[in-house]
Amino acid sequence: MPNDKIKNQLHLHFIVFIWGFTAILGALISIDAVPLVWYRVLLASAALYLVLRIRKVRFDENWADLLKLAIGGLIVALHWVTFFHAIKISTVSTTLVSLSSSAFFVVLIKPFFERKKFQWYELFLALVAIVGFVVIFRSETVYTEGILVALASAFLVALFAVMNSRFIQKYSGSKIAFYELFFAMVFLSALLLVEGKFTPDFFKMSQRDWIYLLVLALVCTAYPFVVATNLLKRMSPFTIVLTNNLEPVYGIILALLIFGDKEMMSLQFYLGALVILSCVILNGWIKNVRFKKGT
Repeated sequence: MPNDKIKNQLHLHFIVFIWGFTAILGALISIDAVPLVWYRVLLASAALYLVLRIRKVRFDENWADLLKLAIGGLIVALHWVTFFHAIKISTVSTTLVSLSSSAFFVVLIKPFFERKKFQWYELFLALVAIVGFVVIFRSETVYTEGILVALASAFLVALFAVMNSRFIQKYSGSKIAFYELFFAMVFLSALLLVEGKFTPDFFKMSQRDWIYLLVLALVCTAYPFVVATNLLKRMSPFTIVLTNNLEPVYGIILALLIFGDKEMMSLQFYLGALVILSCVILNGWIKNVRFKKGT
């Protein structure tokens, strides 16, 4: 059993590292956020559909469950659009640090789903984390819009994690991933149709963008999406979102190595980021201690 726990933790850290690279690809791909996400979910859902067909998985879900999965797909679409848009209008570093607030959004959202009371220490740490964000806001005022968009993305990913922790009790991770990515593609297709974006120019991209999109869709989307959803069977959504807060660390290091000075932030930014990440880690440590004590 301990070996399984270690394996699950290592697997989770590996996909978090991949997600850190996702932000880099978002900055490298030249197209806007909405078409970028449309291509991502189209390619990823098509790949998952082929895998499920090869495995001869049946698609016999009832309409009520399909509606819930469609809502999940809408949340996925909105999360990724806001995430990539934040990167486009700010930097990888500010977007990833802002996204680390998702663990505290889980703290706020989960009681409404499970009808539990808020924990005083969670609210206290959330308030301290807000101080960290105030420091970042004041030091990086040029990126205020990007930070706000990234915070909206963090709320959406928290909502998505809590919802999927309920779906996984009934369906496999690969099936949940397929349906949510497919419905995300449907919603974005409807949006692009209404806006009249499906023109010949929409499908014209450089070879480099196509390569980055394939890596983004298959390596950074389909695979980690399935793994993370399956891990919800063996880990709590808080643990997964908490570990996911190492994404800024991996992503910022990669961004500094790849983009250099463009990703170099002020000292106040890193101090604010340290406050936020410290609160997230402390929250996880307190939860672990309380779990061992049976409280």
